[in-house]
Amino acid sequence: MNRDTRAERTRATPEASPPALDIAHLQSWVGRSQTQHDTLTLAPMAALSATLDRDDAPPQAGDALPPLWHWLYFLPMARQSQIGPDGHPLRGGFLPPVPLPRRMWAGGRFEFLRPLRAGQLVSRTSTIESVTHKRGRSGDLVFVLVRHKVADADGVALIEEHDIVYRDAARPGEAPPAPQPARTDGVWSRDIVPDDVLLFRYSALTFNGHRIHYDRRYVTQVEGYPGLIVHGPLIATLLLDLLRRQWPQATVTAFAFRALQPVFDTETFSVHGAPQAGDPQQIDLWTRNARGEVTMQATATIAPQGDAA
Repeated sequence: MNRDTRAERTRATPEASPPALDIAHLQSWVGRSQTQHDTLTLAPMAALSATLDRDDAPPQAGDALPPLWHWLYFLPMARQSQIGPDGHPLRGGFLPPVPLPRRMWAGGRFEFLRPLRAGQLVSRTSTIESVTHKRGRSGDLVFVLVRHKVADADGVALIEEHDIVYRDAARPGEAPPAPQPARTDGVWSRDIVPDDVLLFRYSALTFNGHRIHYDRRYVTQVEGYPGLIVHGPLIATLLLDLLRRQWPQATVTAFAFRALQPVFDTETFSVHGAPQAGDPQQIDLWTRNARGEVTMQATATIAPQGDAA
């Protein structure tokens, strides 16, 4: 595996000038692929159920894995000496070494072809599909698209497209993007308190060392955010968990989400959902912060069976 850690090592302090973007070099990562193997063990399922405050029965071998719970597996296992200053593995391994300091999970799209089941031995093949550069109002943006295919003994069961965005550091006086008001016509809703324990437990479950989720000094003083950032995958999981609570018999066949702005641990937020008018198999899901702004939008597609609760 080719490891180019020069980009990490040149960023010694937040004030240091980052190296120039070599987009051609970064795009040489397109087409790289890796395959990992894992077993869908029961303990992580029970732990996530507790973290989501669910009253589920203890999981058993053969139980269907709820949508998005595959994120409990295929965890990053970089050695401690191979961790970068942001808590992520050093850049330049499987992912390209983008020399921008802020990395966020921007969104994703999923096809659930059939359920994964507890106890199965599964594989995930990941491929870098594209690396693109844009110049935004706040500076450089680099988008990396990764496609994952998760397979069991019968073949591919889940296809995931994962959008990662890398951004410049915050600039003094930089204004955030104009917020959008959240919808107020949700049929279902639930308030979420993103306290330190919730963020810690989800970081631990996903072996996510990214310091923006637990290191308040780092996230405020180095990356310039006002508080700890709630994991994008956790928010997406909470959106689908809302659908599961209201429509437990529904089978999700597709899901897509897009993060519009960060959610911080400094305030309560809420998750909302409603079937689309004229098409009850399409479910709109979204989050709303304490100021009434939408922070994540999502759509779930369910199989045509059952009725909404």
